[in-house]
Amino acid sequence: MNNKLFHRRDFLRQAGTLGSIAMVAGIPQGASALSPVGGSVVEDAAQEEQSEKPKYHIKFAVCGMSHDHIYGMVGAVERGGGELVTAWGGEEDKLALFTKRFPNVKIAKAQDEIVNDSSIQLVLSSQIANERAPLGIRVMKAGKDYLSDKPGITTVEQLAEVRKTIAETKRIYAIMYSERLEVKAAVYAGKLVQQGAIGKVIQTINIAPHQIVQGRGDAGGSTGRPEWFWNPEQYGGILCDIGSHQVDQFLFYTGSKQAEVVESQIANVRHPNRPHFQDFGDMVLRGDRGLGYVRLDWFTPDGLGTWGDGRLFILGTDGYIEVRKYTNVAVGKQGNNLFLVDKDQARYIDCNQMPLPFGAEFVADIVNRTHIAQDQEQCLLAAELVIKAQKNAKFVTLKD
Repeated sequence: MNNKLFHRRDFLRQAGTLGSIAMVAGIPQGASALSPVGGSVVEDAAQEEQSEKPKYHIKFAVCGMSHDHIYGMVGAVERGGGELVTAWGGEEDKLALFTKRFPNVKIAKAQDEIVNDSSIQLVLSSQIANERAPLGIRVMKAGKDYLSDKPGITTVEQLAEVRKTIAETKRIYAIMYSERLEVKAAVYAGKLVQQGAIGKVIQTINIAPHQIVQGRGDAGGSTGRPEWFWNPEQYGGILCDIGSHQVDQFLFYTGSKQAEVVESQIANVRHPNRPHFQDFGDMVLRGDRGLGYVRLDWFTPDGLGTWGDGRLFILGTDGYIEVRKYTNVAVGKQGNNLFLVDKDQARYIDCNQMPLPFGAEFVADIVNRTHIAQDQEQCLLAAELVIKAQKNAKFVTLKD
């Protein structure tokens, strides 16, 4: 098989009977004919996707919707069997949009209505970043589990209090690292790594450009940015904010249980009217099972056609994986593109038909008191690393 990108029609024409079988089974076309390594993963995923309805049911609430990531969070929990019953929002414009999208949800007048409601099992929040951990602590002390938008924790003091409250209450404090949990190609990359498709993972490289003003969507900038977005104390700084995603991926794909930030740096290159804002940052990571590099910025040009060209590179001893999460520059606008190179060949896998297991797994965690969807210690270690990276980052000034 050659290395060209396979479109659906091309695949069916070349794969023949195998393509027909894959189509009937609901298996992603590009992945089905690629290799035994990819095939088993796709087959398992297709079986998961065929489940008729969620296995469990819980009642959950939204308490804070300052960032539009809340919509993806709600969608994930609903797919897993969650029922959204109540919501509270501190910003009138955000609450109005949320109410329009979910007209049947009861609107609470105060946070305490949700925190003290014994019928609610789980609380979701994407309110201002530095307010998320204090809310989560209150929620856990009230006997509920908590799912925060990233960054779920912005200071070492908050991290210590979260760890203490988890130990005392035995509740779940989860952070929605959506760039791994909600990107199908990233989920599939994890399955390939776990199957040994590229051998032992040596390094991850994450490139995560973002766009401040976006045309549409739920990434957060389609209606302009609020004042708290420009204040590092409130949003956590670029390494803590965006970098939360990338450090979570570094830990997950390398399997590292211990890690450190080797070096980190930040800059304000093109926003002199917002002197405290950070529009560039990067960091080098060293784990006990692998290495990592992360680059972050707010310089995505309009010509890309989406909010960011997020890319993940996973280097292994026997091959490598590249994930082009949201677009395939100058080739196609669709996301969830995965490229797998091993000793035999280079292959492209379209992951758009793959399922997203996080929602069902997370609802199961709530019901069964497990941590299948998200390893609690990895979740908190990712938060700890980005807080340290941000705190110790060197501020760099570039000359014009």
